[in-house]
Amino acid sequence: MFGYRVPAPDQAMLISGGRYGQKGAPFKVVTGHGAFVLPFVRKTRYLTLAMCESEVAEQCVTKQGITLNVRAVIAFKVGNDTESIINAGQRFLSDQDQMSTLTGRIFAGHLRSIIGSMTVEEIVTERQKLATEVLDGSKVEMARIGLTVDSLQIQSIDDMNSGYIDAMAAPHNAAIQRQAQIAQAQANQASAEAQQESQRKQAEYQRQTMVVQAQYKAEVDKAQAEAAQAGPLAQAQAQLNVLHAQTDLANSQAELRQRQLLSEVIKPAEAEAEKVRVLAEADAARTKLQAEAAASHDRVALDRMLIEQLPMIVKEAAAGLAAANVSVLNGADGLSEIAAGLVGQGLTILESVKKSLGTSVGPEVKLFDNGAAPTTAALPDAADGQTR
Repeated sequence: MFGYRVPAPDQAMLISGGRYGQKGAPFKVVTGHGAFVLPFVRKTRYLTLAMCESEVAEQCVTKQGITLNVRAVIAFKVGNDTESIINAGQRFLSDQDQMSTLTGRIFAGHLRSIIGSMTVEEIVTERQKLATEVLDGSKVEMARIGLTVDSLQIQSIDDMNSGYIDAMAAPHNAAIQRQAQIAQAQANQASAEAQQESQRKQAEYQRQTMVVQAQYKAEVDKAQAEAAQAGPLAQAQAQLNVLHAQTDLANSQAELRQRQLLSEVIKPAEAEAEKVRVLAEADAARTKLQAEAAASHDRVALDRMLIEQLPMIVKEAAAGLAAANVSVLNGADGLSEIAAGLVGQGLTILESVKKSLGTSVGPEVKLFDNGAAPTTAALPDAADGQTR
C-alpha cells in the first residue's frame, strides 16, 4: 500500500518528521509491525537489531609489570527496549559500523584496567574471572549507548616471547614429564614382567605337555602289553560268553515253544474234555430226572388205581360174607367190627398186590364214599395178621 512501511524482524523502523517523538526523541520507534508514513512529510530509517561482533587485540601490562598480548571477541547488539533503540539510533543511525569500533575500544580500555590488577598466573589460570570482570566493568557504558553484550571470549594470552609463561609452566611440565616417565617405566616393567610370566607359563605348558605325552605313551604301551598277554584268555572268555548266550537263547526258545504248546494244544484239549464231561454229567442228570419223574408218575397212577379198586374189593368181600351164616351178638358195635374187618381184608389184599409190584402204601388210607367224611381203616400187621 502506498505510504505503508513494515520493518524486518531484526530491524527497528525510526519515523521522523512528526511531533510524536518518544521520550524526547526526534523520531518514533516501530518494531514488529508496520506503520503508515505520509510521503514527503515523514521520513523512515532502519536501525539493525542483529548480532554484531567486535575483536580486540591489546597489549596489557600485568600487576608484575609483564606485558601480555591479549586477544578477545565481543558479541553484542542493540537492546530490544525502546530506550536502548533511541540511544543507539541517536549515536549510530547514520553510521552503524561505528558500533563495532566503539565497542572494541570500550572493551580494550576495561581489559587493560582489569589485567593491570592481576598477575600472570591469575590471568592464565582464571580466564573466566577476567572475562566476567571486564563485562561487569563495561556494562554501564554499553547500556548508555544502547548496546548489550551477549558474550566475551578471551581467545589467547601470550607474553610476547618473554618466556615467562613458559617458565611458569616449566615446573608443571617437568612434573608431568616425570610422571609420564614414571608411568612409562612402570608400563615397561609391567610389560617385561608380563612377557617373563608368559615365557614361564609357556615353558611350564611345554613341560606339562611332555609329561602328559610320556604318561599317555606309557599307558598305551601298558595297555598293548596287557592286550597281548590277555589275547588267548580274552578269546576263550569271548567264546564262553557266546556259548552262554546261545544256551540262553535255546532256553528262551524252549520256554516259548512250551508256552505255545500249552496255549495251542493242551489248553484247548483240556477245555474240550471239560466240555464233554460237563455235557455227559448234564445228560446223565437229565436222564435220571426223567426216570425218577416217570417212576413217580407210575406209582402215583398205580396207587390211584388200587385205591379206586379198594371199594370193589371190599364189596366182593361183603358179598361173600352175606352168603355166610354169621350171628351178630352185640348189635351196632358188632356190625361196625365186621365192617372194619372187611376193610382190613381189602387193605391187606391191596398191600400184597403193591408189594408184588414193588410199591407200598402208607400206614393209613383214607376212603371216601360219595363225598362222605373220610374213614380211617387200620391195616393188618404183616407179622401176625391181626387187626390193630
